[in-house]
Amino acid sequence: MTTAVAGGTGWPTFTAPEDVERIEAVPLAERDLPATTFQVLRRAADQWPDRAAISVMPDASRWADAVSVTYRELLALTEQVAHALARRGVTPTTPVGILAPNCLQVVPAMLGAQAAGVAVPLNGGLGSEHLATLLERSGVTHLIAASPDLDETTWAKVRELASQGRVSNVYLLDPTDGERAAVASLEGVAVTEYLFDATGPEGTAFEDPHRAGDIAAVFHTGGTTGVPKLAAHTHANQVTDAWLIAADSTTDTEDQAAIFAALPLFHVNALHVTMLAPMLKGQRVVWAGPLGYRDPFLYGEIWKIVEHFSIATMSAVPTVYAVLAGCPVDADISSLRFAVVGASALPAAVRHDFEAHTGVPLLEGYGLTEGTCASARSFATDPRPGSVGKRLPYQSMRVVDVAPDGSWTDLPAGGVGTLLIGGPTVFPGYVTGHDGDGFVLDHQGKVRDGWLDTGDLTRLDEDGFVHLTGRAKDLIIRGGHNIDPAAVEDALLRHPAVADAAAVGRPDRRAGEVPVAYVTLAPGHHCSEEELAAYVAASGLEPAATPKSVTIVDALPVTDVGKPYKLALRADAARRAVQEALADLEGVTDVEGVVGDGSVRVVVHTVSGADPVAVRKRLADFAIATEVTTS
Repeated sequence: MTTAVAGGTGWPTFTAPEDVERIEAVPLAERDLPATTFQVLRRAADQWPDRAAISVMPDASRWADAVSVTYRELLALTEQVAHALARRGVTPTTPVGILAPNCLQVVPAMLGAQAAGVAVPLNGGLGSEHLATLLERSGVTHLIAASPDLDETTWAKVRELASQGRVSNVYLLDPTDGERAAVASLEGVAVTEYLFDATGPEGTAFEDPHRAGDIAAVFHTGGTTGVPKLAAHTHANQVTDAWLIAADSTTDTEDQAAIFAALPLFHVNALHVTMLAPMLKGQRVVWAGPLGYRDPFLYGEIWKIVEHFSIATMSAVPTVYAVLAGCPVDADISSLRFAVVGASALPAAVRHDFEAHTGVPLLEGYGLTEGTCASARSFATDPRPGSVGKRLPYQSMRVVDVAPDGSWTDLPAGGVGTLLIGGPTVFPGYVTGHDGDGFVLDHQGKVRDGWLDTGDLTRLDEDGFVHLTGRAKDLIIRGGHNIDPAAVEDALLRHPAVADAAAVGRPDRRAGEVPVAYVTLAPGHHCSEEELAAYVAASGLEPAATPKSVTIVDALPVTDVGKPYKLALRADAARRAVQEALADLEGVTDVEGVVGDGSVRVVVHTVSGADPVAVRKRLADFAIATEVTTS
C-alpha cells in the first residue's frame, strides 16, 4: 500500500512488523525523497498550498486563540527568514543559533536557518556558561532569539552572551500580539533587529543552496552528562528519518490528520516527529504554547484541545502520560487514534492506567539524537508491551558483547548486550569546532565501520523486536560483577506502592560500588523505606544485585525533555557514602555531590583546624573524585 509524497512517485506505509522487509525490497535511492528539509516544505506548499500547516496557541489557557498558517504562508515566511540571513552573510556552512521557546515564529525560523545555513537550536533552560560553551564549540555568531516581550529569562541570557562578545548578530522573535519592548541594551555590542523586520520584500523565491549530504542542523544531546555534546545531522539524515516516521497509514494524507506538538523545538523529537514528518503528508500540527507540557493549564484543557482540533496522534514522555491518566476525559477524543511515547522506559502501570482511562493505545518508540531521531517503533496491530518495537526500514540493528579491548562479538537472539544501529540515519559526528571550511566533526568512538554504538543494553528477540534493559554506562560494577540496574528497578516496580524506581551505584571502599535504589510512591499509597528494602531483598534478585538501601523521594530527576537523569542520583549516593564514612570526624561541616562534565565528584567542606589528611585517608579507598575545602 502506498500514498503520495508531495511531488514524489509514492512511498509505502506500514502497519505491521512484517512490512519492514517488504518496504526494503525497493532501494531507498529509488524512493525519490526530497534532498533537503527546505525541499520538503516547498513540495508541501506546491501540493497543499491552502491547507493549514501549523496552528500555534499563545498558551494552554487560550487554546481557542491559536493562530494558523497555511503551507503557502509557511513557505513564504521561511523564504523571508532565509533571504534575511543570506543577506547578512549566512552561507550554507554558517551556524545560526536559535534560542527561543516554541511560538509561531520559531517554526519558519528553524526552517529558514536550515535553508540558508545550519540551524543550532539551543535549550533556554541551560545556564549562560553552558550556552557560551555551545556557542563557542559550534561557531555561532548569528543568533535568533526570543525578544524580552516573548521570554524575559531568555532575553537576559542573550544580553549576557552578547556582552561577552559571544554573538555579533541577534535577530529577535516577538509575540504576534502586544507592544514590543526596547532592545537598545545590545546597541554597540551586537547588531540587533526583529527577524521579520529584516526580511525585505516578500514573495521572492529562495534558491536552496544545500545538497542532501550537507549539514542541516546541530542538536545538543539532552544535557544528561554535564555540558551537552553537539550532534550534527545532514539533510539526508533528517529527511529520511522524517519520511520513515511519516510512513504510517493510521495518519494518512487523505484524512488530513492533525498532530499535537508540545515538546520544545531544541529536541529532535519535536523537529522530526511533529514538524518534518507531517509536512510529507500535508498534515496540520497544533503547537502548544511556549511552556508546552510544562504549562500547568494544559492538563485541564488537553481533551478539549483534542476534540476541537481533531487531534489524531500526539508524542510525549512517560511522565506526561502518567499525569494524563488522571485527567478527567471531559470531551470527545474519538479522533485520537494512538499516542506515541519515548525518551525513557515506559512503566507498565503508566501504560495500563492511560489506556484504561482513555481507550487510546500507547505505542512506544526508540531513538537517539546520534541516530537522528527514531530507529524503532511499535505497532497497534502487534503492541508487545515491554518492547519499544521493531527497527524502521532501511535501518539495521545488532546486539554485541563489548570486550575490555573494545572489540565486538555478535550475540544471538535473546542475548543482552550493547545495541548497534546502522543505516542512513547515523549521524556524521559530534561538532568539536568550526573553521573556515565548516564544522569540525568527530565520532568520539560512537561510530565504527558505519555502526553507531547506542550505549543501550538491549536484547533482540527472534522477531527482531527491541527490548531495552538499561544503559551500558549505568551498569553497576560490584567487585567485578556487572549488575543491570533494570533488574533492581523491575523488582521494585512490582510493589503496588511504587510508581517509579531508579537504581544506581554507590561508592564502596571494598566492592568499588554497590547498588542503591530511589523510588517514588504512587498517589494514595504509603510505605516505609525499610519495608521496600525487605520487599526487594525477598524478590529473588541475585544477592549481589540486592540494593543496600532504598530511598523514597518526591520525584526522580529528569532532564528538560523528560529523560531520566541518573547522574543526579549517583551524586546523591556518593554524597551519602562519603558522609557516612566521615560521620565521626570533627571539623567536617558539609558534604556535596557535584555533577560536572559527565562525571560525579564529592566536595567535603571543613572548618579551620580540621585535619584534611585524616579526611583524605578515610576516602582513599573510594573510587571517586573528591575535593576538600577549608573555611
